[in-house]
Amino acid sequence: MTPSADAAAIAATKVMLRQVVRQRRAAREPGQREVDDRQRFALLRRLLAAKRPRRLAAHLSAGTEPDSRQVVEWVSGLGVEVLLPVLTDGAGAWLADPAWAAYQGADRLREGRSKILEPTSPVLPADVLASVDLMIVPGLAADRRGNRLGRGGGWYDRARAGRMALETWLLLNDDEVLDEVPVDAWDLPVNGLVTPSEVVATS
Repeated sequence: MTPSADAAAIAATKVMLRQVVRQRRAAREPGQREVDDRQRFALLRRLLAAKRPRRLAAHLSAGTEPDSRQVVEWVSGLGVEVLLPVLTDGAGAWLADPAWAAYQGADRLREGRSKILEPTSPVLPADVLASVDLMIVPGLAADRRGNRLGRGGGWYDRARAGRMALETWLLLNDDEVLDEVPVDAWDLPVNGLVTPSEVVATS
């Protein structure tokens, strides 16, 4: 298979997997999602209590994604600074480069593109990630080697490009930990997975 054909096959497999995961999530009962979020949050609290980050980066969940808002509220309440991505300029236009801002409470968030909430606090440059100890990200799927499947926008990989060694943990449902996830050369792996039933260190 030629490199271009191989890349096309990987892209097609990613599209198919995203559709499967999203359909499965849409079919999950709200009550089950609440149970999953609660159990995953309990494991995540124990993980963060052991890691004791001084500054945390996180991506806020949207729609049926595994909930990350609970942990953002909890960590912020402990006095840990939490940085969230800023994707738009406040008027709905995408920013050219990844940016971050401090979480200052649910009342200081605005709805950006794709209904993703982002802070209204002052925007910080991408290199602020150099001061972050750990990142929490909701995902679509991953394997036990840390290869992840994201939304497909490429924002995660661009945001981490300047801090490839940043310890990153992915939030998933149990049935989203797969035997293998297709990856491109630029896809950055995560260090661990947190599901409702387990914490998996991948590196």
